[in-house]
Amino acid sequence: MTLPVQFAIVGAGGIAQTHAQALSEIDETDLVGVMDISSEAANSMAEAFNCEAAGSPEELLQKCDLQAVLICTPPVTHADICRKFLESKVAVLCEKPLCLDSTTAAELIELANKQGVPFTMASKFRYCDDVVRAKSIIESGLLGEILLLENAFTAHVDMRNRWYSNPKMSGGGVLIDNGTHSVDIIRYLLGPIAQVHVVEGKRMQDLEVEDTVQVFARTESGALCTVDLSWTFNKELDSFIQIYGQQGTIRVGWQESRYRQPNSDWIAFGTGYSKMDCFKNMLINFCNTVTGEGTSRIGPDDAMASVQVIEAAYKSLSSDNWITVAGS
Repeated sequence: MTLPVQFAIVGAGGIAQTHAQALSEIDETDLVGVMDISSEAANSMAEAFNCEAAGSPEELLQKCDLQAVLICTPPVTHADICRKFLESKVAVLCEKPLCLDSTTAAELIELANKQGVPFTMASKFRYCDDVVRAKSIIESGLLGEILLLENAFTAHVDMRNRWYSNPKMSGGGVLIDNGTHSVDIIRYLLGPIAQVHVVEGKRMQDLEVEDTVQVFARTESGALCTVDLSWTFNKELDSFIQIYGQQGTIRVGWQESRYRQPNSDWIAFGTGYSKMDCFKNMLINFCNTVTGEGTSRIGPDDAMASVQVIEAAYKSLSSDNWITVAGS
């Protein structure tokens, strides 16, 4: 039996707390360390989860015999932190967005390959059971050719005093934040994205970054995609993904997921989205990748594509044009 992967978390904020809880509930890992530049935050979280506290990557590496780390810090810090652990041959799972530009993403992927350790992006919706089932339905051909995917991540969230709205820390607004999830969902379900066009809505929170956008995309297979992203309004939808094919429709919902074909009743195939289950599934998959017992559901090409599409999306936002995604 493979021993649990010796894991540490870098960052001690809200998302890190959720990851730590998920880690504590699966057998594949032991949480052995927490790092944060705030000693108070690191010590508090380390005490709660009975592990070592550290204030820098160097201290964490000195205190813990690590196999893997999970990066949960603001995006502008991702590249430097990932690089330090990869250079020490520690596997890295990095919260989305992976990094802020594709040149840096390529360098990190090359470094991970050179060191022979896994490196990928944490993107929870690939690990949502209902999203996985939706992919199986699509691939079965039951719905015929897929023509349109709609996705919405909208909510009332006050971002005025959070680092997410500070471009020097986040790299952008709702587009890079929630949009990275949308990009990965589209790629997972329908394949690579060829072109994007982004339109910004009115800024209602007096932020330096966009708080509402609409994203239009076309996949390499020719399917159209529309994405609504907002921190300012909530569309109050029961489903966050709707997929339309020649012969039917899929709705992936927060509480229930279902599909139907023309002139047929809806058929339920899932009970909706569970954040904790997504995190557990993701961490188990990554641990199996570290031990060689599995492969990452998000490979290097997927991680790179997420950065490239968001890059193209911001070019579109600034130019009001359709932009071809690099590598398409």
